[in-house]
Amino acid sequence: MTARQALPFILTALAVAGAALVLLAMGRVPVCTCGYVELWHGTVNDSGNSQHIFDWYSPSHLIHGFLFYWLLWLLMPRAPLGWRLLVATLVEVAWEIVENSPVIINRYRAVTISLDYYGDSVLNSVSDILTMIVGFLLASRLPVWLTVAIALGLEILTTVLIRDGLTLNVLMLLWPIDAVRAWQAGG
Repeated sequence: MTARQALPFILTALAVAGAALVLLAMGRVPVCTCGYVELWHGTVNDSGNSQHIFDWYSPSHLIHGFLFYWLLWLLMPRAPLGWRLLVATLVEVAWEIVENSPVIINRYRAVTISLDYYGDSVLNSVSDILTMIVGFLLASRLPVWLTVAIALGLEILTTVLIRDGLTLNVLMLLWPIDAVRAWQAGG
């Protein structure tokens, strides 16, 4: 790989590092204040959610990668993979920063069942970004039918097991529905 070919991948790595620095500057905690780091945190409605490496919302970030790959394939068909990955990463970085702003944190707490949500740890946000990158790269290699099957499978899995997922998360953030909120709360 030439230096020119490596440049978008270097910039992608710098974007991830930059996101961590911005989140720290925003006052986000580096790791869970519980004092330890878990590879997987499987409890949704507690203070450890969105604080560790992977959780039930990690699949949605993998799906982000699938969606960003598809969208950028349509919008930038001649751009090399590395440059499309950089754009996808910058979008994901922007989301992680916005998602951890007081406005969005308060929105989640007001209109979803995430009453105890206080934002992500920096570790969790960086993991979310890296998970999106994995999803993007998988989508670049897997057949379309398999990528779609994985995305649907993950959405069904999270909807059944935790009553949430990418689709419900977006719906409830943008257009909250009381009946969905009640169902998510177990009612």
